[in-house]
Amino acid sequence: MRKKLAVALLVPTLIAGTILSGQVSASAAKDDAVIVKSVKFRDKPSLSSERIRFLQVGEHVNVLERVNPYWYKVKDGQGQTGYVTTQSRYISMVGASTGEETTQTAAGAANNVIKAGMKYWGTPYEFGSNRSNTRTFDCSDFVRQAFKDGTGIILPGNSRTQAAYVKKIGKTTTKWRDLKPGDIMFFMSYKGSKSSNYSGINKSAQRITHNGIYLGNGKILHTYSVKSGGVRIDSIEGKHWEYRFVFGGSVLK
Repeated sequence: MRKKLAVALLVPTLIAGTILSGQVSASAAKDDAVIVKSVKFRDKPSLSSERIRFLQVGEHVNVLERVNPYWYKVKDGQGQTGYVTTQSRYISMVGASTGEETTQTAAGAANNVIKAGMKYWGTPYEFGSNRSNTRTFDCSDFVRQAFKDGTGIILPGNSRTQAAYVKKIGKTTTKWRDLKPGDIMFFMSYKGSKSSNYSGINKSAQRITHNGIYLGNGKILHTYSVKSGGVRIDSIEGKHWEYRFVFGGSVLK
C-alpha cells in the first residue's frame, strides 16, 4: 500500500516538473491538409474503430478540428467525414502556421507517454518478455508499451530496431542534457561504473543494448533487470547511465 501511494504522489510531481500539461482543446481548424503517406481514414478517433478507406498520397482533406493530440476530424474530397492521425509523417497542413500547436501537441503526447509508463511502476523484468501482455517487461517492451498506451504509436520490437526507427524519423542528440521529456534514450553495454571505463570508446559504433524514457531533470523511466525490481526511475548524472548513453531522440512530431 505504501509503495502504491508513493507512486501515486510521484507521478503528478514528475510530470508537472518536467513537461506541459498537454491538454489540447478541440478547436475548429478548418485548414487544408495533404496526405503524405497512405493512412487509414476511420469512422471514430480510435485505433480500434472501423476503417472507412485508405487516404492516398497527394489527396487533400479539410481539417475540421483536432479532437485530441492524436486525431484530426477531417472531410475528404467526396464530402465524407472521418478521422485521421495527427502524425506529420502521414498528414501535412497546407499553408497553416502550426508551429506552436505542434509544440503543444508534442508536449501533450510526451506527457501521456510518461503517465502511461508510470502505470507500470514495479512491473517485473523479464528478458525477452511477451509483447502481447503486460505481466512482465524487458526494456524495449516497456518503452513500446508506454508509447502504444500513451499515443497509439507502435514502435518496433527491440532496442536496436527502435534506435534505428528514431534515427530515421527524428532529430537525435548524443548529449543527454539536450533531451526533452518523452524522448527515448539508448545505451551501450555496461562496462563498469566509472567514467574511465568508457574512455576511448567510439560509442557510435557500439551495439545498443538498453533503452528507456527520459523524464527530464536528469531522470530516466525504464526497466533493466530482475534484481532492480522492474519498472523504476533512476538518476543519470554521474552514474553508468551517463557514461553508457549513446544517443536519444523523439518519435513525436
